[in-house]
Amino acid sequence: MLRVGIIGASGYTGVELARILSTHPEVELTIATSRQYAGKPLSEVFPSLRKRVDLVCENPAADELAERADFFFTAVPHKTAMDIVPPLLAAGKKVVDLSADFRIRDVAVYEQWYQAHSSAKLIDEAAYGLPELYRDQVKDARLVANPGCYPTSITLGLAPLLREKLIDPSTLVIDSKSGTSGAGRGASVGSLFCEVADGFRAYKVGGTHRHIPEIEQELSALSNAPVTISFTPHLLPISRGILSSMYAAVSGADEQQIQQLYEKTYADEPFVRVCPPGSFPATQYVRGSNCCDIGIKLDPRTGRIIVLSAIDNIGKGAAGQAVQNMNLMNGFAETCGLLGTPFFP
Repeated sequence: MLRVGIIGASGYTGVELARILSTHPEVELTIATSRQYAGKPLSEVFPSLRKRVDLVCENPAADELAERADFFFTAVPHKTAMDIVPPLLAAGKKVVDLSADFRIRDVAVYEQWYQAHSSAKLIDEAAYGLPELYRDQVKDARLVANPGCYPTSITLGLAPLLREKLIDPSTLVIDSKSGTSGAGRGASVGSLFCEVADGFRAYKVGGTHRHIPEIEQELSALSNAPVTISFTPHLLPISRGILSSMYAAVSGADEQQIQQLYEKTYADEPFVRVCPPGSFPATQYVRGSNCCDIGIKLDPRTGRIIVLSAIDNIGKGAAGQAVQNMNLMNGFAETCGLLGTPFFP
């Protein structure tokens, strides 16, 4: 059994990791850290884990962590991860980091959007943890940078079109809608019930969301040319889920050909489900899963393709994908622990 630790177990991503790992047949969860809840059972912090996870939250010194597990998930804020990860790697451990600290390959770009980077030397060796694009790199990595939730939905949605050069990247317009869990578990006015319920609003308008450089990095790699996007995120009055809508001018293919391209591209991918023609994704059909549902529609009047992509932002957008990466890094079946059907309603 692989001994696994969750560093930062008291957030929404942490509890989702614990939930998935509690039934994973190849691992044993041996430590869950939380400064805020140190000394409390994790199942007291999250009653959903009763009789499933019996760990008590701890806040051990950094030099004690490596002794407690063989593999770690760092579900901590940006900047915190870059200080925690290097000692774990030095101790011979493998890590999936769920912050943005190792996702962006250009250090200068990272520092422009986040803060100074104290472990920049690790960026070059970190595999970008989107298995559908980088499976071989993930398998051989000791450090994986788990992608952001918006970048996951958008990159999977656009990859077939960009690879085949069927769209003009300069015409890309993307808007995404996320449930409130994407803002984390910390108290803030913007995520209070009365601020969110019965409403729908955009935020980080005008190219200011921190996921933009990550999205552009991956779309540029697929295009073999720089890509700049117009991206606007929105906050939905739901707890979890992301629906991304992507628009671009298309040429060289009709709707049937594009549908066939998507079906061929993702035919062997266990977690990407291409919707039948005339059917489109919805957040309620991926809830609680590691699935990404994708649907396409060509607008003949404007000559634009519309790509719709839905994921659970805590699942495929965070914890589920992190476990998918862990499976690959340790030689487990990629789907191990992740084949639960989305829960509905």
